[in-house]
Amino acid sequence: MKNIANIMKLFSDPARLRIMMLLTRRELCVCQIMGVLDISQPLVSRNLSLLSRSGFLRERKEGKLVFYSLRPDLSPLNLKVIGLLRDALKSDTLVAEDLRSLKDCEEFQKKTGRCDMKTFFDFMDKKRKRSSRG
Repeated sequence: MKNIANIMKLFSDPARLRIMMLLTRRELCVCQIMGVLDISQPLVSRNLSLLSRSGFLRERKEGKLVFYSLRPDLSPLNLKVIGLLRDALKSDTLVAEDLRSLKDCEEFQKKTGRCDMKTFFDFMDKKRKRSSRG
């Protein structure tokens, strides 16, 4: 019972839910998550740490960057939780917007050929300009 209670607490935060929904799609680094969700690096890192300690994520280092993805060996309970979250949030408008923003972020990074903080700030600049117009 304690394990279930801890998982429910873990996913009581909207930022963690949004991060998890992105990571069910693909591996991402901190700056990509920051850009897509428009939240600070400390908040992203804190939430990634909580998700990792709970057995949901694995991390991979590439130079200075750390990439996060779902663990390939999720426990049966964590696998069920992920399935439940994906099903419950499949028509959520915020999750849909996050996925569109992820696609925009990926396209921007492909054009620039980089994934770093400068690229993140450039992407955020572009994103803010676009949202102020429309």
